[in-house]
Amino acid sequence: MITLTGVVKDYSAEVSIGPVSVDIEPGGITALVGPNGAGKSTILTMIGRLLHIDDGVIEVAGYDVAKSPSKTIAKILSILRQENHFVTRLTVRQLVSFGRFPYSRGRLTKADEEYITRAIDFLDLDDLEHRYLDQLSGGQRQRAYVAMVLAQDTDYLLLDEPLNNLDMQHAVAMMQQLRQAADELGKTVVIVLHDINFAAAYSDRIIAMTDGTIRYSGTPEEIMTPEVLSDVFRTPMQVLHNLDYPLAVYFRP
Repeated sequence: MITLTGVVKDYSAEVSIGPVSVDIEPGGITALVGPNGAGKSTILTMIGRLLHIDDGVIEVAGYDVAKSPSKTIAKILSILRQENHFVTRLTVRQLVSFGRFPYSRGRLTKADEEYITRAIDFLDLDDLEHRYLDQLSGGQRQRAYVAMVLAQDTDYLLLDEPLNNLDMQHAVAMMQQLRQAADELGKTVVIVLHDINFAAAYSDRIIAMTDGTIRYSGTPEEIMTPEVLSDVFRTPMQVLHNLDYPLAVYFRP
């Protein structure tokens, strides 16, 4: 369980996030959606303890993320931010190995190597594992970063717009792999998505944010209505229900 209670982040007198209070149930995929500036990435980054909260409490699996030791949190949750600043003269395998640092402290064991190989295979990167990051496309690098997070082998995965730089084929493959990680590996995946239709197709729960607060929270069926989506995204939307999941249509209001 991820629990946020009265969480606030103040950037200035005019710009703030919260207060946000929400429970994210363990297991499955929870998607954070909303317009730019709604606070999705800020909330995710605060859960991952990469951004200080100004008020409130965040707990993950019963641990207060602000007070628990870093090495403890690093074995419970892993996070992929939008901005990745690793030196590019790393191979894919070297990058993915960073996910094992909370356990190996830089001295990789045979067991660590197995986790690394498993994550590389899971993201279909085995043909690229000895290539340098600056030799890869943006989409290939993005998959390598997700493999690094997966190699950390935490119960909670926090992913901030992991579909960035991915074409349609690889975006679908990424969501299928995250769905598989939730269903077969028992991971709790919390993911920031811009495409509401990916959220509807692959997530179990959707949290819709506007203006730094949670406006709606529920199942895809509860969130995917013209009234809710038009309110959240401030543009007219229709929702089709002739597929296995609801589909938002908004290209030509």
